[in-house]
Amino acid sequence: MRIRAISWNLFHGRDAPPSRALFTTRSRLLRVTERNRAHLQVNRNLLREFSEVLCGAEWDLAMLQETRPRWAAPLASRCGAEAHRVLTSRNSLAPLRTAIAALNPDLIASNEGGSNLTLVRGALTAGEGPAIVERRELEIHHGAPERRAMAFTRLATGLCVANLHATANQPVLAIEDLRRAAAAADEWAGEAPLIFGGDLNLRPESRPEIFAELRERWGLAPPTAPDAIDHILSRGLRVLEPPAKWPPERREVTEDGLAIRLSDHSPVETLLEVAPFAPEARG
Repeated sequence: MRIRAISWNLFHGRDAPPSRALFTTRSRLLRVTERNRAHLQVNRNLLREFSEVLCGAEWDLAMLQETRPRWAAPLASRCGAEAHRVLTSRNSLAPLRTAIAALNPDLIASNEGGSNLTLVRGALTAGEGPAIVERRELEIHHGAPERRAMAFTRLATGLCVANLHATANQPVLAIEDLRRAAAAADEWAGEAPLIFGGDLNLRPESRPEIFAELRERWGLAPPTAPDAIDHILSRGLRVLEPPAKWPPERREVTEDGLAIRLSDHSPVETLLEVAPFAPEARG
């Protein structure tokens, strides 16, 4: 069975044009749309635009980070997918945060709250019954700077998926997050094939030792690129197309002849192949 997988940090549902000059105070405070010759910067709900790009892409597995928690159900519905959502940070007083975000998404930014969202469709949903047969979550970092969590998903096909977002801007903490997540995912998956990835917030060129440890200790490889922080690692699967970032233009939508570039991350995509696997009976 072949599995096309993507990983995408959604930047809390916001756009990120390449020109920083478009991020103005009046846009953030007054929701004024800014534009140059090529791009728009908008301050509004972009669920429709993210759905257009995500649901229109070819994939069987989507691992999403920095996803607005209230987007989980509509994204799954629009993409025709089963979902596993795990809340991450800043999710207290959710109704108040949601109300502020509806008024001004850029002003509240990441403070609306976040989640890791795993979506499954296509080849992974073939057969009778649900595609997702087990959902677990693990807090991989507690306390400052903010809570981080991993969504662990077991599929009826036997494939296991670990979707995480490691601590940002603090490599020592991010390395601890990865070790904790990899150890748990390896234990929970057992002998089943495993996909492990997301926004790992570490570049192989800067921290080669942790990627070597992931490969040698848990069999998880290959990373996306030396300078990448978004990765889809795997074990027990054959890599037919190594993980690679989309070109930035592929995550853009057009409005009034100008481009809205979604998120400050490009999705990473890979094509994997797994032999038939018979999962053990679970009590």
